[in-house]
Amino acid sequence: MLIVSRFAPSPTGRLHLGHAYSAVRAYDLAREAGGRFLLRIEDIDRTRSREEFVHAIEEDLRWLGLAWDGPVLRQSERMPIYTQALDRLRALNLLYPCFCTRAEIAASASAPHGAEGPIYPGTCRTLPEAERAARMHEAHCWRLDMTKAVGVALTAPSVKEAAGLYWHDEFAGWIRADPLSARDVVLARKEIPTSYHLAVTIDDAAQGVTDVVRGADLLEATHIHRLLQALLGLPTPRYHHHPLLLGPDGKRLAKRNGALPLAELRANGADPAELVAALRKGQLPIGVTTTDA
Repeated sequence: MLIVSRFAPSPTGRLHLGHAYSAVRAYDLAREAGGRFLLRIEDIDRTRSREEFVHAIEEDLRWLGLAWDGPVLRQSERMPIYTQALDRLRALNLLYPCFCTRAEIAASASAPHGAEGPIYPGTCRTLPEAERAARMHEAHCWRLDMTKAVGVALTAPSVKEAAGLYWHDEFAGWIRADPLSARDVVLARKEIPTSYHLAVTIDDAAQGVTDVVRGADLLEATHIHRLLQALLGLPTPRYHHHPLLLGPDGKRLAKRNGALPLAELRANGADPAELVAALRKGQLPIGVTTTDA
């Protein structure tokens, strides 16, 4: 089977060493097998995405010597496709409008906290239909009724044959999906008419991605993605959730943590071939470590 991998950054800042580490792993996985390496720009967040960063991403990848195959896919150009998927889930009675603000959810004494913040306690799930209809003029998002969704997914022929929702990870092996742990996740908002979870699941299938290479911080999100794959009749790729790069402060390299951009390394005269070779060998700059160190 032809291996297809992808690198899918959000254009909300410049690429840094952590991005390079992930991109190189995805690139090598495909190229070593004679497969295809794709570039996808995940620009659904219209308030934070910048066109200048799209160009910068392509510039940085070229500097690293990582050539991608085919045209660059832009999520911002695929909103009608995500809407169709939402309509399909809505027709299955798996979505409901939620009128809670982020502040209200955070203030809920019963709301536990997960990796993405307070976990939604299900306040609007049981609202009477009449009340929902009367409040649709209010700001709201659309949440997935996780309990109902899991019940529907488990009846899918492919899932029944596999005796449950599973996916395979290169490092963790076979994992049984536990989407209920994520509670009722948001799949669309007024300002962003899709979510990362929905868009990435649909686009990986649309691009024929066979192997998803991404950081270990996204492993938990795969519980949700595996559920959406079952609900929408989409294939399940193989996953490779690699260790994260940590800075001298012990925090993962990230834009919000002020990680050194590749552009700055380039301006300082760094040799891209040497940098990529070092990343492949696991030889990291002084002060940078990985989560499996």
